[in-house]
Amino acid sequence: MINPTYENVHNAFKLNGFHLNREDLCRVAYSFIKEGEDFEKPVGDFLLDWFDGKSYIEMHTSGSTGIPKIIRVDKQAMVNSALATGDFFELHAGNKALHCLPVKYVAGKMMLVRAMILGLDLEFVAPSSHPLRNVDGNFDFAAMVPLQAQNSISELHRIKKLIVGGAKINSALENQLIKLPTQVFETYGMTETISHIAAKSVGEKAFTVLPNVTISYDDQNCLVIHAPRISDDVIETNDVVELVNENQFIFLGRIDNVINSGGIKLLPEQIEEKLAGKIEPRYFISSKEDKELGEKIILVIEGNSFTVDTSIFDELDKYEKPKEILFVPKFKETGNGKIIRKESLS
Repeated sequence: MINPTYENVHNAFKLNGFHLNREDLCRVAYSFIKEGEDFEKPVGDFLLDWFDGKSYIEMHTSGSTGIPKIIRVDKQAMVNSALATGDFFELHAGNKALHCLPVKYVAGKMMLVRAMILGLDLEFVAPSSHPLRNVDGNFDFAAMVPLQAQNSISELHRIKKLIVGGAKINSALENQLIKLPTQVFETYGMTETISHIAAKSVGEKAFTVLPNVTISYDDQNCLVIHAPRISDDVIETNDVVELVNENQFIFLGRIDNVINSGGIKLLPEQIEEKLAGKIEPRYFISSKEDKELGEKIILVIEGNSFTVDTSIFDELDKYEKPKEILFVPKFKETGNGKIIRKESLS
């Protein structure tokens, strides 16, 4: 397809085995909305929005780092994002792709856009924590959140290239993914960047940006994204990074999670990385007010309380060691499984 636009559908595009053009997709959309399963209705809504003649679409942010909000996204920018993904991961018309994400969020919407624009043969299944359980065959490309990848370890060999996003891949999962024949990539992005703008192979430290994206950082070492084909504005993030070059960066943590304990600035994400594999339930590092230190480090663990062997803290620096352990029955999380730290403590 020459100069793809949001008004066109690639002639190689298939949905669940059927070649569908724009008119076909609108009919499918109405069918999904009127008679479809719960997971199909958002697909119908999105397809009608996509073909409604407007140049933009409205999306909800996830709310993992603040109040969820509705933002307006340019459809052609979504097309450009899909093309950049196709270039970066070397996807071609006719490639078989698995769609197992909720279409309510940007990642699920973008899998549909990539398929329509790049001409992928898309198999769409109900989003679940075990996406390959009731699916036959092999796939050239798929996108999952970490929980789905974790639950599919024994089946992931059926996927040639897998992108994992929505939340960070922890060390224990990364060690499992490295051993697979599948090419697995962790992605970096947000709703404002229309899905991912960078990716790295599991085992690598630095993310590499997609085509037509460059990066810099501000005076707090927070990532600044320049992606003119996706956003007219420079995108300023709250993510503290180490810049390798204008195309690569290492994610260190979020500036709004920084803890100042005794005058030492600490990034919870780096402490959590040191504890990887030592605590079975989900956990995160946070802080509480403290008269002497200003803020003291606390370890927050999901589930019922148990005795924690404090030797797991031996590798932590003096200021990184938790002064208290807190148990929370169930963490609050976004729809894609990302823990909402502040709400989990309230």
